[in-house]
Amino acid sequence: MASCTAEIGILGGSGFYDPSLFSSVSEVKMYTPFGSPSDLISVGEFKGVKVAFLPRHGKRHTIPPHLINYRANVLAMRDLGVKRILAPSAVGSLKEEMKPGDLVIPDQFIDFTKGRNYTFYDGAVVGHFSLADPFCPELRKLSAETAKELNIPFHRSATYVCIEGPRFSTKAESRLFRGWGAEIIGMTLVPEVSLARELGICYTTLATVTDYDVWADQPVTAEEVVITLKSNVEKVKSLLAKLIPKLAKERECQCSKSAEHALV
Repeated sequence: MASCTAEIGILGGSGFYDPSLFSSVSEVKMYTPFGSPSDLISVGEFKGVKVAFLPRHGKRHTIPPHLINYRANVLAMRDLGVKRILAPSAVGSLKEEMKPGDLVIPDQFIDFTKGRNYTFYDGAVVGHFSLADPFCPELRKLSAETAKELNIPFHRSATYVCIEGPRFSTKAESRLFRGWGAEIIGMTLVPEVSLARELGICYTTLATVTDYDVWADQPVTAEEVVITLKSNVEKVKSLLAKLIPKLAKERECQCSKSAEHALV
């Protein structure tokens, strides 16, 4: 266990690299049986709450989504004492009503990744964890309430389809995902969400829409994504500033009991 501890973990996505929201920040180098996390973890304080911040792509965005060491990132958060993870991320929209700049708080996901390390249980112990409802209901509820208080345009449910990346979708793939009922698309949710469940950590994604995926006949470019990202980051910062103090209490969800009926 590291000498620093934190209650809340933030896994920052594309464009969200700066822990300046927090005070008394110190950087911690963590080691895990699965290797090193994406970067040093910044541990600081916000209104009396200890927070650990880690940019999942690294501070300079040098790690593509398919090469992120998700197991090391999530386990390092657990080793710091983190009980809840908030995960800002950039996504594309598969529905016209989910516009660039909107916040989406998904309640389901579809896994279309192909080659990642999906579990901590690949050794002597086997675990079959339920992900029928993959996100923490308490975190989702508080996030939605906070977005409403701040008048941030948001959607309180959606299905997130996670693709391998780093390339964007073909038009055929985008139409397929829309036909499956997915509303947003990204590259980093899986296996982050399931690894958090295996460790009994509450987890929710704060997804901000950067673009319409190629179904809309508007080819997606990295430049387009970056421009929208900059405005989205400020929204997420204001959301976190109001949300984090609400989390300084005991958990009322069942996330911590996820392993009770999962291990063989």
